[in-house]
Amino acid sequence: MNKQKKIAVNALVSAAIFLLSTMNGFAQERFRCRNYGIQIGVLPTGKLNAITDVKGVKVGQVTLNISDHIRTGVTTILPHDGNIFQEKVPAAIFIGNGFGKLAGYSQVEELGNLETPIVLTNTLSVPIACDALIDYTLTQKANQEVRSVNPLVGETNDGSLNDIRARYIQKTHVIDAILKAKSGKVSEGNVGAGTGTRCFGFKGGIGTASRQLPESLGGYTIGVLVQSNFGGVLQIDGYPVGQELDQYYFRDYLQDGADGSCMIVVATNAPLDVRNLKRLAKRAMLGLGKTGGIASNGSGDYVIAFSTAEQLRIPYRSATPLLEQKVLANAGMSPLFMAVIEATEEAIINSLFKAETMTGNGKTIEALPIDKVLEIMKK
Repeated sequence: MNKQKKIAVNALVSAAIFLLSTMNGFAQERFRCRNYGIQIGVLPTGKLNAITDVKGVKVGQVTLNISDHIRTGVTTILPHDGNIFQEKVPAAIFIGNGFGKLAGYSQVEELGNLETPIVLTNTLSVPIACDALIDYTLTQKANQEVRSVNPLVGETNDGSLNDIRARYIQKTHVIDAILKAKSGKVSEGNVGAGTGTRCFGFKGGIGTASRQLPESLGGYTIGVLVQSNFGGVLQIDGYPVGQELDQYYFRDYLQDGADGSCMIVVATNAPLDVRNLKRLAKRAMLGLGKTGGIASNGSGDYVIAFSTAEQLRIPYRSATPLLEQKVLANAGMSPLFMAVIEATEEAIINSLFKAETMTGNGKTIEALPIDKVLEIMKK
């Protein structure tokens, strides 16, 4: 961190600490990390600092927070608002660690395209989410003759706070999340597929962030959304927050198991072919690493990357056997690599900052103590 940025961050952090201290005894609204002066990376964000900064991308969420044992939900990401099966988008998947249940992976790997919305949910709800995506696709106009659908569904295990074996997610929840999908602000923390998750021993959840490249570097937008549910030793913008908060706690946590999962969805309007989308997806794992994540043995860490560039859409039926496309050259990729690393790191940190303490299924997972984090960063 350069000297000027450090001075600015320290001033904002000091102001945030003062604000928090004056709010003792009151219910405190939790904000994203930038609201506390923590500015990760050097590239500018998009207007919303969210995956929806990528034009056309929509996010929908259904949250089940019921009784004392249901803490789960669904998050959907749509690359455009048309018929995705009829107008597929180029996509690629990178597996950071494969202890997970990412349904639909093999066809995306083979053909390099996405033909349904992306659905995120809990581990044991993947099959019913696939069934819902098939229903949704078959009932869309112009899909009357469709006989094969490749639903793409990712997951993390929310079995600590949620009675996951009861499988409360129904097809109606998944379809509702698709139909609710919208552009604009994205809810974060204990919502959707992040309702029952934990991250670094604290309450995890849904997080998002974006980066906007200057025109001199292509002017493209990168947006990231994460479902954080993994372990390691937390770092925030390079600060060893995990060790400073309680080194023994984290040592015990690592011994107990840092397993979990992280689903990372990357959207961009840059005209990237499948090969460069996979290269972009690989770099998102560097963003996870910068937060202190270790992609442990039992963690399913997946990155799904897609391009919304209209000239790259793949028609279900083409009038010609040849597709003519212009794609970004390899030499233009480095700024996008930097952007996706920064946006992934910030999305994960936002998921922690926005998540609130939650009790469910007989367990309590505490939220990240923001006031202590700010003290550490000031020190």
